[in-house]
Amino acid sequence: MRLRSVLAIKCAKCTSYLIKKLNRGSGVTLPGYVARLVDPHILSVMAEMVKEKTIVTMGTNGKTTTNSILYHALKAEGKKVIINRTGANMLNGIISAFVLAADKNCRLNADYACIEVDEIASVRVLPQLKPDCALLTNISRDQLDRFGEVDITFNKLKAAVTSVPKTKLIINCDDVLSYTLASESGNPFMTYGISEQIFDDISRSEIRESIFCRSCGKKLEYDFFHYGQLGIYHCPSCGLKRPEPDFTASEITWNDGLYTFSMDGMLIQSTSRTPYNIYNTLSAYAALNALGAERTHFQEMIESFDYGNNRESIFTINGARVQLHLAKNPIGFQQKISLVLKDKKPKDIIIQINDTYQDGEDISWLWDVDFQYLADAEAASIITAGTRRHDMGLRLKYEDISCDSTTDLRTSVTRCTKDGTGNLYVIVNYSGLYSTNHMLAELEKTQEGGDMA
Repeated sequence: MRLRSVLAIKCAKCTSYLIKKLNRGSGVTLPGYVARLVDPHILSVMAEMVKEKTIVTMGTNGKTTTNSILYHALKAEGKKVIINRTGANMLNGIISAFVLAADKNCRLNADYACIEVDEIASVRVLPQLKPDCALLTNISRDQLDRFGEVDITFNKLKAAVTSVPKTKLIINCDDVLSYTLASESGNPFMTYGISEQIFDDISRSEIRESIFCRSCGKKLEYDFFHYGQLGIYHCPSCGLKRPEPDFTASEITWNDGLYTFSMDGMLIQSTSRTPYNIYNTLSAYAALNALGAERTHFQEMIESFDYGNNRESIFTINGARVQLHLAKNPIGFQQKISLVLKDKKPKDIIIQINDTYQDGEDISWLWDVDFQYLADAEAASIITAGTRRHDMGLRLKYEDISCDSTTDLRTSVTRCTKDGTGNLYVIVNYSGLYSTNHMLAELEKTQEGGDMA
C-alpha cells in the first residue's frame, strides 16, 4: 500500500478516537473527510482490498433495511463484512466505514462490503468502489431541495451505473422508473417483483411519480398499483411492459400483525409488520443470488431479523406501549399511516417534523401524503412537534383533523403515557429519529419521566 494511503488511514483513526474521547459524536463521517484530504484515492485503494464482492444498495425507500439484510445474511454464512451500518451513505461516511475497519497494519480483512449509497452521492461513489452488484429498490420523490423532481434522481442514478458498465444491477421491475433505467443503462441486470396485490388502499394512495412510458411518452396502463407508480404496467403504444421477475414472493398473508410469504421454495414467517419489507427481503435475496453468495442460513436469519434498524422501535413507558416510526417522504409516510390504521385500538399520535439539511429543508411533500385517513385512526389525540410543527398542523387542519402542538416532546410523551390511551405512536422524520429513540429509551428506564424505577 502507498505511504499516503497508510497515513490517511492513521489520521482517520486518530480523528475517530478524538471525537469519541471528547464525546463530540459518533465519528462516522469526519474520519472519512480527513482520510480523503490526505489521500483523494483512498476509497478506491480500500475497495480493492475486499476479497470477494462489493454490493451497493440505492433507492428512495428501503435501502438501509435492505443493506442490513444483506449484511446479516452474509454474516450468517460466516463471512467478514464491511457495512456503513449507521446509514452514513454520503462519500465521507462510506470512506469512514472502510478506513475504520482497517487493522493496525492498515489492511482490511473483509470478504464482502455491503454499502448503502445516497442517490445523489452515487455519481461520485460508484466509480471509486466499482461494485460487483448494485441493488436499486425504487425511485420516487424525496427531499425536494436536495433531489429536485424525480427526473433528476433518475438521471443521477443512470449516470452512476453507466460509469461502471460491468456492475450487475438488481432491479425492482414493478417500478417502471427503475426498470427503464436498467433497460437504458447497458449494464447487465436481473429483476425482482411481486405479482400479487398485497398493499391496502391506504398504502397505495394516489401518489404517482411517473405513469408515462419513458420510451414513447404515452400514458401507461396498470392492472393494479402496489403503491405510488409501482405495479403491473404496460404501454398500449410501444409495448413496454413489466416483465416476469427473476425472483418473486407469493402466497403472501398477514396474520396477527405479521407477514408470511413464499420465496424460492422457502415459507418465510417474517417479523415485519409492513408489506414493504417483503420487497426489502426479496431484493436482498435476489442480490445474494447475483453475488453468487451462499444462502444456506438465509431463512433462519430472516425469520429472526429485526426490521426496525432503530427506525421502528417499541417501548413500554409508564405501562403504555410506545411505537417509534421513521417517515421521511410521501410514500414512507403513507406506509406508516396504513400501519396506524391497522391498529383498531384507541391511540395517541405524535408527529414530529423537522427541516434540517438531513430532513430536507423543503417540507412541501407533506401535501402529497393522504392524511385524511387519520380521521378514522381512533386517535384520542394528535400532537405535532418539531421545527415545522405548525406546517404539519396546517396540513391536518385542511383535512378537518384537530391537533395540538408542543415544543417539549419529552413532556408530551410522558403525559400521553400516563394519562392517554396507553397506545402511543411517535412518527418522526430523519433528524429527530436518533434523539427521539434515545429519549424514549431513557423514559423506558425511568418509567416516570424523571425518577429511576
